[in-house]
Amino acid sequence: MHIHLYKLIWQVVQLAIGYNLVFPMLLFLLYPTARNKFKVNKTWNKVTEADYGIIVTAYQQTQSLPDVVASLLKQDFSNFIIYIVADQCDVSNLNFDHPQVVVLRPPQALQSNIRSHFYAINHFVRPHSRLTIIDSDNLVHPAYLTEMNTYFTKGYQAVQGLRAAKNLNTTYACLDAARDMYYHYYDGRLLFKIGSSATLSGSGMAFTTELYQFCLDHLDIDGAGFDKVLQAEIVNYRLQIAFARKAIVYDEKTMHPEQLVKQRARWINTWFRYGGFGVKLILRGLGNFSKNQVLFGMVLLRPPLFIFLILSLFCMVANFWVNPAYNWLWLIAFASFIGSFFIALIQSKADTRVYKALLGIPKFMFYQIISLFKMGKANERSVATPHYYDADIEKVMQKKA
Repeated sequence: MHIHLYKLIWQVVQLAIGYNLVFPMLLFLLYPTARNKFKVNKTWNKVTEADYGIIVTAYQQTQSLPDVVASLLKQDFSNFIIYIVADQCDVSNLNFDHPQVVVLRPPQALQSNIRSHFYAINHFVRPHSRLTIIDSDNLVHPAYLTEMNTYFTKGYQAVQGLRAAKNLNTTYACLDAARDMYYHYYDGRLLFKIGSSATLSGSGMAFTTELYQFCLDHLDIDGAGFDKVLQAEIVNYRLQIAFARKAIVYDEKTMHPEQLVKQRARWINTWFRYGGFGVKLILRGLGNFSKNQVLFGMVLLRPPLFIFLILSLFCMVANFWVNPAYNWLWLIAFASFIGSFFIALIQSKADTRVYKALLGIPKFMFYQIISLFKMGKANERSVATPHYYDADIEKVMQKKA
């Protein structure tokens, strides 16, 4: 009796881990026939005025701000005001002589994305109906706001854009970009197409100001992870987060091991803090017969990429003693994952440097394992990723994403 119970538990554990390998391929196979039947929510889904408060958050570093502001001022849609929240920054060299740029220097340290966002909202020069969040290391495509408008005019209240790589100058930057291509393709483009929501990525995202305030006004979140809480709140109210793959922001990719470890430690910490939201969404979705909530909850439950890959390898090794026949299924699952990973790179038109960098995956995963052991105090060590890359704006903006 006990042996049968142990076997059942082992099968359940393997299924819980292994589905992460095949889930992307299932999305890919469903994609051609999928239809996102957007349903109007009478409470929320209304078309708002296209007036944007663009919130640019900076923490201690300001060297990238002139570039991001220059790219924002080149937007082909002009109804916006840029709000730079310079938290613990020296703003003496920030001289933006432009009526659409407002520099805000909080008198006290905020050390939180949400606090910075609400500081900007509370200092809006007019009541903007929409807001979009941009990091200080981003560059923004001229059509960014125009593409966002496409979804807001359909009644969506939350939209995630595409974060493309600003730099591919090191192996780590290329692998970071490959990871983003994988997630944007499956957790953004495909997940949205089949009727769920795109996951939020921290920047390059836009919301109605009303929804953003409603979801987060009562919360005070330290460190990283506000986007994880926000996306769970939005889907919890049966709203869909749209994915605008032509609303492009160019994001700085990690270039150095130390930078990678600090960033990933914060991200891993975030998953352990907020991954449980997935269970609540799945249960709520089953009760509501909501495909959006169930699928999105499954995605929130998924561990970071390197963790479920390591756990899958552990299961394979364990099966050499427990049940070797299961390893045929694991081989199929790994083949499915590898295939889906390359599909994402191909669909994202990855640079040849990204493919060449794939040989560095073992070292990339090694540093993420180090991050796992440093996640406990990740937010105490740093609240933002340092920026090192000086971009040639014109070359970046001319790239095809």
